[in-house]
Amino acid sequence: MAFLDTINAKLTDLLGPFGPLMAILMLGVLLILLVLPAMLKKQDEPLDRLKASNNARRSADTPERLRASQGTDKLDKYSSFLEPQDEEEYSAIRLKLIQAGYRTKSAVKTYHFAQFALGITLLLLGVAYAVYKSSTGDPSTKNTILSIFGPGIAGYYLPKWWVGKRQKERQEEMINGFPDSLDMMLVCVEAGQSLDQAIIRVSQELKSGFPALAEEYGTVSNEMKAGKDKTQVLRDFSERTGVADIASFVTVLIQSTQFGTSIAEALRVFSAEMRDKRVMRAEEKANTLPTKMTLATMMFTVPPLLIILIGPSIYNIYETLQAANF
Repeated sequence: MAFLDTINAKLTDLLGPFGPLMAILMLGVLLILLVLPAMLKKQDEPLDRLKASNNARRSADTPERLRASQGTDKLDKYSSFLEPQDEEEYSAIRLKLIQAGYRTKSAVKTYHFAQFALGITLLLLGVAYAVYKSSTGDPSTKNTILSIFGPGIAGYYLPKWWVGKRQKERQEEMINGFPDSLDMMLVCVEAGQSLDQAIIRVSQELKSGFPALAEEYGTVSNEMKAGKDKTQVLRDFSERTGVADIASFVTVLIQSTQFGTSIAEALRVFSAEMRDKRVMRAEEKANTLPTKMTLATMMFTVPPLLIILIGPSIYNIYETLQAANF
């Protein structure tokens, strides 16, 4: 007990009154970091080893590999930890990453690895900062807890915020460029091209102005070339984008194909509706502008006006009081 009391006294003198608690916390984080590699290591099953050997044999027999390595072997070892085991949760995060523009096979693993790595790194930085503050001063318990856990929580949620930001930016870009793409598609169809050729042409023309929408159109054209069912291709297009206007457009195309109506006429009506909708969105933003400018107008207009109107009177009153005192 005397030995523990001595250690406790030294930690208190070195790190402040919360020195023992901070030392225990740092020891726990260190033990977690030491144990995690062993816990996260995925054991290879016999069937997986057999498949890997067969794949390696086939790769050795062929002069060129059909698919290049994506460089995700290190993360694949920890896929059971980095990927959600629930199918619905995995599908939801996978769809969100696709809508944000991250289409690689390892996107989900990379996303969760970024959350874990940033959370642990910023947590350790928070612990180091708390130790430094304890050695230079006497911080309160609340400040110590916030300085330790605040950066860790921020690092964990930073990838989620970034993905959400990217998703909104891509969807906004698609919404802005979708009416122009419909007009271009209508011109191509009326010029005698098929819907597949029109989509290819639109994807080429939109690369400079709206690259996200051009990429989606390019994916649609590639899937159609591969022989995938056109209805399923269009539905996947709607799901990948997550834009209501594109979902309506896909519904119109599917119904036009099923009922045998003219695609050009459907595109003409829908493109006119999308142009009107874009004008309405612009008018809506213009109508909300005066409300947004009210606070700025009050902050930058009222104080100078008060100074101009009341300033001379206040100065005269001050001069009068000064003369009266003398």
